[in-house]
Amino acid sequence: MNAWLDFARGPLFWTAFAFMVLGLARQWLLTVADAARVWKRAGDRTLPARAVARNTLKWLVPLGRLRERRLYSLTTLVLHVGVILVPLFLAGHIDLWRQGTGLSWPALPNGLATVLTVAVVLAALAVVVQRAAVREARSLSRFQDYAIPVLIALVFVTGFLVMHPQWNPVAADATLLVHALSADVLLVLVPVSKLSHMVLLPLTQLVSELAWHFPPDAGSRVAVTLGKEKEPV
Repeated sequence: MNAWLDFARGPLFWTAFAFMVLGLARQWLLTVADAARVWKRAGDRTLPARAVARNTLKWLVPLGRLRERRLYSLTTLVLHVGVILVPLFLAGHIDLWRQGTGLSWPALPNGLATVLTVAVVLAALAVVVQRAAVREARSLSRFQDYAIPVLIALVFVTGFLVMHPQWNPVAADATLLVHALSADVLLVLVPVSKLSHMVLLPLTQLVSELAWHFPPDAGSRVAVTLGKEKEPV
């Protein structure tokens, strides 16, 4: 068991982490290249920086959507916040980074980390239930839309049990191994699944704004192309 734990927390983790970083870097470079290509071809190159910043902020802090789809928006917001904060600022994780690289940074209080961990588990399961229960969401959902929240829940449940061994009905080493392996799988999935949007969102908004920034006469030119220039819009 110790050999498996050392492998999962050592070579396998660093391989998964490197794959995530390189995969996200590739995504960033491709997105920047797309933005440059769109910018070069654009007829109107004025960029509404404030609009891009405002739209990005709206997606990062979706207060407007909390009024429309309250439960789903709240659960996804909690899921995103917890998935980012807990792995990065959990004291146990920071200690592992300090042992391996010498780097360290301030940690979340253990009580807050526990609350966020439980909140992520509940939010992940709620997302799955809501996707399955709502017909419109169910018709648009793919396998990964169910599998990834379940995997996230597994990572956080096992992490909670590692943090609170008095609640753990299973052997501590087995729980830690499942936690490490499931976390490694999640790292690998980040750049090749929807999880990448948490990192690529600012650039995505920029490319979207550039791509849909048509020249002033675009509408009339489309009408001419379709042979409908004399018809009212």
